[in-house]
Formats: sequence, structure tokens, C-alpha cells
Amino acid sequence: MIEIKGLVAGYGGLDILRGVDLSVDRGGITCIVGPNGAGKSTVLKAVSGILRPTAGSIRIDGTDLTGRDPEAVLRAGVAQVPQRNGLFTRLTVRQNVLMGAYVIRKRRRHLAETFPILATRRGALAGTLSGGQRRMVEFARALMLEPAVVLLDEPTLGLDPASLAIIGDNVRAMTAAGTTILMVEQNVRFGLSLARNATVLTAGTVALSGTAAEIAAHPGLMDLFFGDAGRASTR
Repeated sequence: MIEIKGLVAGYGGLDILRGVDLSVDRGGITCIVGPNGAGKSTVLKAVSGILRPTAGSIRIDGTDLTGRDPEAVLRAGVAQVPQRNGLFTRLTVRQNVLMGAYVIRKRRRHLAETFPILATRRGALAGTLSGGQRRMVEFARALMLEPAVVLLDEPTLGLDPASLAIIGDNVRAMTAAGTTILMVEQNVRFGLSLARNATVLTAGTVALSGTAAEIAAHPGLMDLFFGDAGRASTR
């Protein structure tokens, strides 16, 4: 579905990603985890077209999208839910969702079944929603164009524990409908519990890659995040 090979990208002439290889299977959830500054969100920005790579390739269903602008990537079936502050807070829930596409009545009904907040809070201003509720609206908006791929950038960032189960159910619902998800997640346990496959980035390179279960059970996982301190914390 998604094939990333030798990806090099960064900001201001400084390479953050240094030859990243990553594959994402169709219809599943692949999670990227790693310490702060590893380049996790940079991968999503390169895939979505927000950031132009300096080397490497990005292919989705065999189509080369390397360096294409965000509109071209969206037209190819890739939508992104940003890390935070993705809603227009002075617009209603309904208006925010409709920003994702022209009015498609059938699609709206389906999304309202998946995300009940679209019906119960449709007239509420987005700025009055809780963090978890905002995420649900962002998910729904991303799905309005029926993308083949959704990029989720740290969907649990800043959320309270009670919201995690709801977000997990929403992410699973998206894949159940056939959507492929590439997710960056700072909550490692949560991300690996949802994903089929996972990749660990450190310093812009791939340190581990495999099934989420394999990554979660890897004896060196905590060392990749915290070094000797991580090893000590697990004793």
C-alpha cells in the first residue's frame, strides 16, 4: 500500500530523516514510535506533501507521490489528521466536518453512526469540545472524502485517560471500514496495542521494525527510548 524507501527530509538544510524505509499494509494500522526528536511527525509531513524530501521515494499503490504538493496527495487518497489544533474553533461541529468535502448526504449518515458526536453536538462550537471530542470531529472530517489512507499524528496527545478507549475504538472503526492508517503515537503502549505493524525511529533512522507484538516484546525497546535509565526502570 505505502512503500517508503531511503527517505531523507528535514528543515532548513538539516536532515531529520536519514534514509528511512517503511512499508504499510493495506487495511491495517502501522504505528511509528520513538523518542522525541526521532523524526516521527516528519515522516507524516513528507508523505502528506507538507514537507518535500531531499532524497528517497514515497509510493502509494504504486503511484510515485514523492515531493508532490498536499493537494495532489489528497487527490491520491491520503488524508491527514494533524497533531493538534486542527479545528476551526469558531465554527460548529457540522461546519468543521463539511470543510472536509462537499455535502455528501449518504457519507454524513455513515459518519454520524461511527462518530455519534456529529449528531449530538452538531450545532456546538468546536471550541467548546473536550480534547477527545475534538479528535472525533477531526477523524470524521478526514474521512469525508473517503480516503484510502489516513495519517494520524499523535492522536492521544494531551488527552485524559478516559478518552483513550474512545479514540482507540474510533481508530479501529476506521480500519474496519477499509481505511489504511499510518499513525505516529507518543503513548507507546497505546499505539502498539492498536497496531498490526510498528516501526521504531531513533535519530532519524529505523531502529526496529516488525509486528506490533514483536516490537512490544523486544528486550531492547526501552533502551532505544531511554538508554541505561530505561533499562533500570524496567527492573
